[in-house]
Amino acid sequence: MEIIRDPQEVQALAADWRARGLRIALVPTMGYFHGGHLSLMEYGKTISEKLVVSLFVNPAQFGPEEDVDRYPRDLEQDAALAREVGVDLLYTPEAAAMYPPGYQTFVAVERLSQGWCGASRPGHFRGVATVVLKLFNQVQPHAAVFGEKDYQQLAVIKRLVSDLDLPLTVVGRPIVRDPDGLALSSRNTYLSREERSAALCLNQALKATRRLVENRVTSREQILKTVRKIITQAPFTRIDYLALVHPETLEEVDTVRGESRMLLAVWVGQTRLIDNILLRESPECCV
Repeated sequence: MEIIRDPQEVQALAADWRARGLRIALVPTMGYFHGGHLSLMEYGKTISEKLVVSLFVNPAQFGPEEDVDRYPRDLEQDAALAREVGVDLLYTPEAAAMYPPGYQTFVAVERLSQGWCGASRPGHFRGVATVVLKLFNQVQPHAAVFGEKDYQQLAVIKRLVSDLDLPLTVVGRPIVRDPDGLALSSRNTYLSREERSAALCLNQALKATRRLVENRVTSREQILKTVRKIITQAPFTRIDYLALVHPETLEEVDTVRGESRMLLAVWVGQTRLIDNILLRESPECCV
């Protein structure tokens, strides 16, 4: 496995791979790998002949009071895990190389970026869209693989690729969870033992929404009432947002029709966690 820091060197290598007819997959990450990251890499291996994993804690997607400086990092461990999966290239650019002096160009996916995490973290998705477009230009992948835990991010990137006619496929992959149901996240390391136990309420609430829909309870009001009750009963929790949305537009829906997504963001202590679940209307519902 090669480890490269220089964007121009990566661009030249990717151009050579493409010239040789090799299919490239990219898994963009901020590092501190866990099982969720590894599942994306393993899938990337199945759809490519060259797998690139980028590792870059992108300062452009963090607000002034957020955790860019303390975001967990362990390049040695990450490199070992990537090598074990069979990654061909670990791309680890410096911020100064991605945003050199005088840098002033940013990309905004307007409507999809406005609500939910976009409202809670102003400018976040502008930073995400910008760095992802730069990575696409540098790595030139045929496919890029993202996790569904950051569901709004996935929707933003799919829209970016569609709107700008980028010649690649964006693949969303299922959330990976610990055996107790907590969605894997690098930020889980911030949680105390008591907070981690409290954080299980997120998945418990989401599973409760699925049971409601299976029992033909499909109204947003009833679903959100149930979710709010489960989360507020857990200690250390503070709700950022709860939303029942259309899976593509992310606009709120009044009832589950066909498919909807339940999105939530919850503070557990000083740690903000996000999660979501796909809800499908029962075939017999509302006949």
